[in-house]
Amino acid sequence: MELKEVRIGELDQYLFGQGTHYDIYKKLGAHLATNEGKKGVYFAVWAPHAAKVHVVGDFNEWEEREAYEMTRVGEIGIYEIFVEGIGVGELYKFLITTSDGRKLYKADPYGNQAEFRPGTASRVTDISRLKWADARWLKARGKQNVDEIPMAIYEVHPGSWRKHPVTEEDPDGFYNYREFAHELTEYVKDMGYTHVELMGIAEHPFDGSWGYQVIGYYAPTARYGTPEDFQYMVNYFHKNGIGVILDWVPAHFPKDAAGLADFDGQALYEYADPRKGEHPDWGTKVFDYAKNEVKNFLIANALYWVEQFHIDGLRVDAVASMLYLDYGRSAGNWVPNIYGENKNLEAIEFFKHLNTVVTGRNHGTMIIAEESTAWPQVTGRPEDGGLGFTMKWNMGWMHDFLDYMKLDPYFRSYNHNKMTFSMTYAFSEKYVLVLSHDEVVHMKGSMINKMPGEYDDKFANLKAGYSFMMGHPGKKLLFMGQDFAQFREWSEARELDWYLLAEEKHVQMKEYVKELLHLYQGSPALYETDDNWEGFEWVNADDSERSIFSFIRHSKDGKNNLLFVVNFTPVERPEYRVGVPQSGSYKLVLNSDEARFGGSGEKRASSYRSKKGVCDNKPYSIGYSLPAYGVAVFQYEKKDKTVKKATARKNAVKKETTARKTSAAKKTAAKKNA
Repeated sequence: MELKEVRIGELDQYLFGQGTHYDIYKKLGAHLATNEGKKGVYFAVWAPHAAKVHVVGDFNEWEEREAYEMTRVGEIGIYEIFVEGIGVGELYKFLITTSDGRKLYKADPYGNQAEFRPGTASRVTDISRLKWADARWLKARGKQNVDEIPMAIYEVHPGSWRKHPVTEEDPDGFYNYREFAHELTEYVKDMGYTHVELMGIAEHPFDGSWGYQVIGYYAPTARYGTPEDFQYMVNYFHKNGIGVILDWVPAHFPKDAAGLADFDGQALYEYADPRKGEHPDWGTKVFDYAKNEVKNFLIANALYWVEQFHIDGLRVDAVASMLYLDYGRSAGNWVPNIYGENKNLEAIEFFKHLNTVVTGRNHGTMIIAEESTAWPQVTGRPEDGGLGFTMKWNMGWMHDFLDYMKLDPYFRSYNHNKMTFSMTYAFSEKYVLVLSHDEVVHMKGSMINKMPGEYDDKFANLKAGYSFMMGHPGKKLLFMGQDFAQFREWSEARELDWYLLAEEKHVQMKEYVKELLHLYQGSPALYETDDNWEGFEWVNADDSERSIFSFIRHSKDGKNNLLFVVNFTPVERPEYRVGVPQSGSYKLVLNSDEARFGGSGEKRASSYRSKKGVCDNKPYSIGYSLPAYGVAVFQYEKKDKTVKKATARKNAVKKETTARKTSAAKKTAAKKNA
């Protein structure tokens, strides 16, 4: 391309200064270009406090040379240069001379590829060459209502899902994005997940940060391959009907010398006041949401992943730390806003801007908040005072659920409300129910080891817990390894304990979760009405003495409604009677007592007829022998006046049509006989 097409112009500078240059990554950074017929690379960087800026790399032995000094353009503080004769693959950094004479070697904030760690240089690449074949997926995504689609998310850390055997030539054992795509797709499709959420994709220097301390916001990590490899993975997921969500970290960044911290010798991307600009608990810097250029960097970055790499959603990490000025800070060590409050007004405005632009330009995409407080209207519309997120992680449900599941069953009757309380606020936001990586690290124990009781009891408890989760309103997320009951806590340094699938109990757990996921995907009642009471109805929320919960999930059309009955004690309940709303047959569609799930294998009827008589304040009931820790899900079609009238109309039309055909046939036969 001609240099004039990529270089920074006056309009670019103006829009960047306003915080509305949503394609700024196409101008800042490193881009292949042609100048007066000569091929090379155009570099541009924002460093307003710098005295001088040079570009250095293999092409000039990483030395400060006059020929590679960048030119300052305009007043906004952007520096640019065209370097002839270099191309894709070149390593480079910006050498910034500060106002007090220090020399800083910085990676490119807008670089699209990075050097493999422990190196921290940026690498010239050309993402304009990416080839896509997911047009059908994108077209369908643009038409979907994300509130009404099934979302069963598989949270994955690519570096530790599976590993190659460690060798001298391959000490990390990382899968390449391409092979990872093929193996993960096979697993996800078989299990019944609808989306994958990928941790640690943006380039980060330290494996142990899991990707939450980023220095290369615009670069897919080199641990698993090139940007082309990453594109192949996303494309492959889409061609196989799998949505892709990335963890995204606009809350903070590390102090690494090559990163954003004190980028041009002074606080640039971060707040200058350490009471706002540093997280004391995490040892990281906080983005300055008051600067338009910083907000532009982040909003354009979100758009970059969605529009350049076709990502379907971003899960925003640590939202609460951005919203509260006193988050993690002691009294006297934080700065109130202009009203004397602890709300970060600049971060609030940033979120409204971000969510409006990203989902407004890309209908059907999602921005999901990991927000751990009771901040109001996280998923509310910005014009109504909300933040505009598509969904929010339901951290309250998660903590109550885990607190309950850890209890010895004897004490569950005294903590019954931990499983019912979430329904008092279930529709205040649009929620995702999560059992994430955070719950299986740092001595918290794995999911299976949180469960009480002996070996067999742990598996039975966990199956009951997953069943309750699948029936509860809200989209779903499970972290890798939880679906086959990995015993060890997760570590980024090793692959999952796949060898456990040689043991019967773990195979049975995996098969049960698979059954739940396929039931979820195949049952609109479980996902199309997740945000209001029309989709959920308690049958008995008060059976605390027996620790049994029963509830109904309603479909919009009244067909294939689901009745859940879940027993959280090791006590069998022969002929347990549960109230039902109408007379008729109730088909058993999930029975945790099947032998393939580790149950007794006792033969059971495929459907159950209701009996008249009040039970659980319902006019009818069905009886079912509920095993210890047993789960039963029944399917039925709603019989109400609307359905009856529609059926009657349909039958009347059918009868009339048949009569007309018969009459016409008789007339035709009479003519022939005549």
